[in-house]
Formats: sequence, C-alpha cells, structure tokens
Amino acid sequence: MNFRNILLAALVLSVGGAASAQERVRFATNWKAQAAHGGFYQAVADGTYKRLGLDVEILQGGPQVNNRPLLPAGRIEFLMTGNLLHSFDNVKNKVPTVVVAAMFQKDPQAIFAHPNAGYASFKDLTRAPVAFIAKDAQFSFWQWMKAEHGFRDEALRPYTFNLGPFLANKQSIQQGYSIEEPLAVKKQAGFDPLVFLLADQGYNTYSTTIESRTELVQKNPELVRKFVEGSIIGWNNYLYGDRKAAHALIRKANPDATDEQLEGSVALMKKYGVVDSGDSLVRGIGAIDEKRIADFYAKMVKAGLYKAGEVDLSKVATTQFVNKGVGLDVKKRLGGK
Repeated sequence: MNFRNILLAALVLSVGGAASAQERVRFATNWKAQAAHGGFYQAVADGTYKRLGLDVEILQGGPQVNNRPLLPAGRIEFLMTGNLLHSFDNVKNKVPTVVVAAMFQKDPQAIFAHPNAGYASFKDLTRAPVAFIAKDAQFSFWQWMKAEHGFRDEALRPYTFNLGPFLANKQSIQQGYSIEEPLAVKKQAGFDPLVFLLADQGYNTYSTTIESRTELVQKNPELVRKFVEGSIIGWNNYLYGDRKAAHALIRKANPDATDEQLEGSVALMKKYGVVDSGDSLVRGIGAIDEKRIADFYAKMVKAGLYKAGEVDLSKVATTQFVNKGVGLDVKKRLGGK
C-alpha cells in the first residue's frame, strides 16, 4: 500500500470513528410538529445536536399517538411533556422519570374573550355566562380557576376544539393556546381575541418540559447534558436567528403547518414571553426553580388536585443541567432581547 492509500484508509477510519461517536437519541413530542417545538427542530436542522455528538430523531405525537409510555419503557431517551401536572402524576404513581429542563417559562394556556364584551380584566371573566373548557381541563386548571379566582361550574360547556360556538356567542369565553388559537380566530372571524394568559394570573407551572428516565440521568448524565444544552441553544437560534430550515423540517413532519402560521406563533411566543422571560433572562432558557415547583404544587393542593405531601417534590425535577446561562451568548450575538 502506497502512502496515498494509507492516508485514504486513515481518513475513512477517521470518518467512520466520528460517525460511530454520534450517540443516538430518540426524543418524542406530545403533538404534531409546530412552532411550539421549533427549538428542537432548529437544533436538528442547524447541526447543533450533531456538533455535540448526538444523532437526534424527533418522534412527533398527534391525536392518535401517545408517546408518554415510551419513556419509562426505555424506547425513547427524552419526552416533551405539557406541564408539571404530568410530572406530579408520574412521581405520585412511582413512574421513574424526572424533568431535566423547562423550555417554556410560561404555560401558553389562556382564556379568550371577545373584544368589547365588557371583559377588561381576568376577574371580569368570572361573569361570563358560558365558558368553553375541554373535559380534561375541567379537572385540571379549571379547578384552580375556581379555587383561586371564583369561576363557576354553572358556566361550563365542553370545548371540542371547534371555534364555532365561541365565535357565535360574543359573551362567551374559551380556553386555548395563546400561541395558536388567536391566529385561527383572526383568520376565521377577522378579529383579535382578548388573551388572558393563565401564567400571568398565578398559574405558574412550567411547560414544554423535557423528561428523561431517572436511571438515564444517573448513569449517563453527559448524554442528558448534551441534549439539554443542545435544545437550549436550538431555542435561542430558533427565536432570534434564521429558522427557515427548522420550519422546513416541521412542514415535512406536519404538512398542515404553514410558514404564515409558524411565524405567527413565534411572534406570539415572543409577545407573551412564553419561552424567554423571568429566570431564563439570567439563567438561560430551560431554567428551573425548585421553589416555584413547590409553590405551584401548593396551589394544586388548594385546588383539590393533590393532597399535601402526596408527591415527593424532590423527585419531580433536577436543576443539574440548567440554570448555567447556556445560550445567553447566542442570544446576545443574534440581537435577542
């Protein structure tokens, strides 16, 4: 073998070694690909995960897809969950999972009202004769709304994810995602609804959390660190940088998504500080405060969702991989505020 062939063989071995060094990661979301998942798709699209040595596959959820059992079963490494209620339930039921990052500082859940209907404040909404609230929500945040703010069951009507009944009744209110439904209302009815973010009224759960198996956190913390930090950087690049490639991946996974819808959702995420506000402005996106978790749990106890001491809060989340200011340099470089 001549010198040139030796070099080529060495190059092949080097490339093969680099490829084998990529650790496979399967990350499942809780719904179809959308802007609310944008930072994760961004980290795939721009190579952030790859540069950290990870080969990340995103498995999207959907109406007929339940990815939650896949995590404790060991079929995925990470799961995107809705809010802390899921994590409280896991600990209560002794499911060995733990929150390793909170990508949304505010839960996007909101209550919508018609403009010029006499609802100037959140308190005014308690007078609404009709409240369209989904069945599962009636047993979660609606209980908090009753206990904390005085909402009444007499107003309840089932929300079936159809805007029609809300649009037809100008005195009604309705639940929805603050980063999605306002766009649909504007498109269908031509007006911007009043948006009352529950997070701004004291419903201080984290949202779009990343869960992992407790065993994985203990045995391979470096893998967890890489995924969490890659996701944080991805979210900074998505919010404040060029997100065209991420949107291309989202549209490929979910053809129903449009550029107009995706960009509209990003604008709403920024407007309401869903991803980047509060602690994340100093500690970085994904920040977790254990005292805040305890405070939210106390509110859920008051609302009747749990009993005091029923959930071991030390097992709900770990701050091992967050609160380190990761991504703040990226945000600054991109001119984010």
